[in-house]
Amino acid sequence: MVISDLFDRIRLLFVTEKKPFLRLKSILGFYPHNIRLYRLALMHKSVAYYEREKEKEERQGRSKTCKVEQTKRKPSHDALSNHVNNERLEFLGDAVLGAIVADILYKHYGTKQEGFLTNLRSKIVCRNSLNRLAVDLGLDKLIQHTGAVTTGHNSFMNGNAFEAFFGAIYLDRGYNYCYRFLEEKVFKHYIDIDNIAKQEGNFKSALIEWCQKHQYQFAFQQKETRDRRNHNTPMFHSSVLIEGISCGTGDGYSKKESDQNAAKQALKRIKREKELLNGIRNAAQQKKNQATQE
Repeated sequence: MVISDLFDRIRLLFVTEKKPFLRLKSILGFYPHNIRLYRLALMHKSVAYYEREKEKEERQGRSKTCKVEQTKRKPSHDALSNHVNNERLEFLGDAVLGAIVADILYKHYGTKQEGFLTNLRSKIVCRNSLNRLAVDLGLDKLIQHTGAVTTGHNSFMNGNAFEAFFGAIYLDRGYNYCYRFLEEKVFKHYIDIDNIAKQEGNFKSALIEWCQKHQYQFAFQQKETRDRRNHNTPMFHSSVLIEGISCGTGDGYSKKESDQNAAKQALKRIKREKELLNGIRNAAQQKKNQATQE
């Protein structure tokens, strides 16, 4: 590591634009090699959307003056290559991040079972956690995006960029540097594993376990809606039914998120509202009575 870092310092002397390298070095803890990967990791898909719309307007403007030429013209490779974003790196980073977090947790808890470790990993790599980590590291200030497109969807943007950034590290420096970054720059400063383990995070799993324990029938129902602020952005609305009784609702930008919010509300209501709990018990008992009579 020491020899590699020394080589990178020497290499930096020959770099024209030193500022981006030094900024990334302060975040990573080591020098990046291929800075283009990190720039791509911090490019939100709204930038590509903006470029496509801009190209359409330019083509439409040219077509008014020369329709024949426009029909023969094909998009160049360079034009298409500009329509890139961080989604592919996000896919890769998600997989590598999950593997390293699992490795760290496996070593940290030598006796815990698979269920505990899986639940804890989900808490650490959930969207809210990754959003917060991106802000803590300062990645949110480096993300390229067009606010007009992302206004209704920016609850995902920082967390997605964190995963894409992780994918960039993997392609640029490999697995060991990913492990080093996560352990030394993230876990050491921003993640308290034992504290997170004590927190209730997976509300849907907790609700399902509660229903199974009491032998209650349950169902999650979803329907797709649209964001009130940006009608182009899809959202989801979930409802939780326990013994046919509506116990909670929730909204989110994915089915998973809306289910979690609905389950969270249902758990709160079950704990606080005795009438709701009695209604669930009575409905379950009536079904049992009907089953015995038949």
